[in-house]
Amino acid sequence: MTDLGKLEGQVAFVTGGGGGIGRAIALALAEAGADVAIFEVIPERAEEAAAAVRDLGRQALPLAGDAMDTDALRAGIAQADARFGRIDILVNNVGGVATRPFLEQSDRSWRRHIDINLVSMLAAIHATAPVMIRERRGGVILNVASIEAERAAPNFAVYAACKAGMVSFTKSMALELSAHHIRVNCLAPDHTVSPGSMGNRTGPVDPAKWRQRSAEEVDAMNRVIPLGREGVDRECGHAAAFLCSPLASYVTGVVLPVDGGTWAGGGWVRGRNGQWTLNEGLSFGG
Repeated sequence: MTDLGKLEGQVAFVTGGGGGIGRAIALALAEAGADVAIFEVIPERAEEAAAAVRDLGRQALPLAGDAMDTDALRAGIAQADARFGRIDILVNNVGGVATRPFLEQSDRSWRRHIDINLVSMLAAIHATAPVMIRERRGGVILNVASIEAERAAPNFAVYAACKAGMVSFTKSMALELSAHHIRVNCLAPDHTVSPGSMGNRTGPVDPAKWRQRSAEEVDAMNRVIPLGREGVDRECGHAAAFLCSPLASYVTGVVLPVDGGTWAGGGWVRGRNGQWTLNEGLSFGG
């Protein structure tokens, strides 16, 4: 890695950093030289991710807490500031979704979606940006959204609306905080192997316990993704490390899809015969 890609001396705060994409981002930032505070609702995951950061030769601060509790989140940010004396990078990764038609969701359900996906981001930025401004070094805020932010998402409607709000807020903050040399960007993943997608939603991350997909499921998934396979979390980690590094020093207010081309595909998928189609069985072209 060139010096422009290094983060020595910097401190990152990652929400939902104990598993999946959040953990991969925490480790990628540590590999680039950053010390990392990991805010995670599952204590065992916070501790394990912190140990992995330390194995990379960096300092780590595991913080067990629920990002839907904005007081706890602000306290965690204050604790990281007290420990390291600065926060240079904020990664708003925490999120969650339940698959259900909107009219079948309760008020409690959609309010929880809003709290975890959108309000947690607002609270974290509101608490962390002043630390960055105080230190007069600039900083980076990276919000982890989804390509669902920019397309229809039946049965994920509230989640998608929150992610759309995250994208809009990213652009507004890129302008508001630019005078302080704080860059604000968004990652937009899609299909990515993670503990949650594989049924490991509680307790320590344990790939040995992940559900096994059938060959038919894998084939159907791969045909939706132009690059022909589901993403892995470290690929989001690498993209995040780039956006947080001086390599991206002139990049702010952007949304970077990390999705194997799914968003660019716009609904086109490979049919079972390997040809591109908008609907299996229909033919397009001459």
